[in-house]
Amino acid sequence: MARYTGPSTKIARTFGEPIFGQDKSFDRKKYAPGQHGQSRKKKQKSDYAVQLKEKQKAKHTYGILERQFRKTFELASRKHGVTGTLLLQLLESRLDNTVYRLGIAPTRRAARQLVSHKHIAVDGKIVNIPSALLKPGDVVAVRGKSANLEHIQNQVHAKTDIRKSPWLEWNPERMEGKFLIYPERDMIPERINEQLIVELYSK
Repeated sequence: MARYTGPSTKIARTFGEPIFGQDKSFDRKKYAPGQHGQSRKKKQKSDYAVQLKEKQKAKHTYGILERQFRKTFELASRKHGVTGTLLLQLLESRLDNTVYRLGIAPTRRAARQLVSHKHIAVDGKIVNIPSALLKPGDVVAVRGKSANLEHIQNQVHAKTDIRKSPWLEWNPERMEGKFLIYPERDMIPERINEQLIVELYSK
């Protein structure tokens, strides 16, 4: 499946914030990319441009292309509740995102790779689909044969703030985590204005 594989710092600079996590390159250049990035005058953007940019930021943050993002939005819109919040809850319940949140991988891109290469199991069964949606009670674990891989060992034993997600429970001894609940909006740290995305797709 196609995925954006270009420079992440350039994308982060476009949105003016480190959407992929801590980035030393972004800290050095917090202005827009391109030769006129520092001197470019800020123009008044239309409502559509603002809404589109917010959608693009959400897509890049979670590493999803348009077709899958649209399908996720349509799924959220069919559920009862606030569509914007439901959209973020579905994005957070993706397997690749949960692997990242549990601290098994340093980035969502790395988490997708672990899932695709069959290093992750859900409720004891190997799942290699990064977009698989979890339900409360599902247990995500590092596959037995993969637990001794050096890069996984280094990551799960690293001190990280990623695991401070109240909707997840991490067991370092068993190298597994449980998806407890769908997170409330104030639990999700991403700075995304989901209402702008709802307004864009509602046109």
